[in-house]
Amino acid sequence: MKSIFDADACEEIKNRLENLSENAKANWGKMTVGQMLVHCSKPIELALGDIEVDKPNWLKRKLFRLISPSLYNDKPWKQGLPTAKEFVITNTVNFNAEKEKLKTKIEEIRQSESLFKPNKEHPYFGTFTAEQWGKSAYKHLDHHLKQFGA
Repeated sequence: MKSIFDADACEEIKNRLENLSENAKANWGKMTVGQMLVHCSKPIELALGDIEVDKPNWLKRKLFRLISPSLYNDKPWKQGLPTAKEFVITNTVNFNAEKEKLKTKIEEIRQSESLFKPNKEHPYFGTFTAEQWGKSAYKHLDHHLKQFGA
C-alpha cells in the first residue's frame, strides 16, 4: 500500500488531480467533482489539526476501531460507503480553487510526517501510527480519484 508520505506516491496523486477535469462525471456516488475535492481536503485538515469533529459515542468508537484496518490495508474500498456528516459536501464549489487547495493540503501533510510519529489519535478510529495515517490518506485520495476516472 502506498503512503501519502512517500514523495513518489504524493506526486502521483497530485498529477492525477492535475489531470482531473471540471466536467468529470462520477462513476458512482452523488458528489460532483468539485464536492469531491472539498470532501478529500477534510480528512487531511482533520489529520493536520486544522479542523475538529465531534467524537462518536463509545459504542460507535468501538465499532469504528474494528473496521479501522480497512482504512490502510491493500483491499480497495467498496463504492458508496457512508461518510462522516462533517465530510458530506452538498454546496456548489469553485473547482479550480478547491483543486489548488487540495494539492496544497496534500503537500502539507506529506511534509508533516513527524506530526504523526510515533502515533496520533484519530477521533473515530483510535490511535494510528504514522504509516497507517499515510496509507489511509493515500487510499482515500486514490478511491475518490478513481471515482472520477483519474
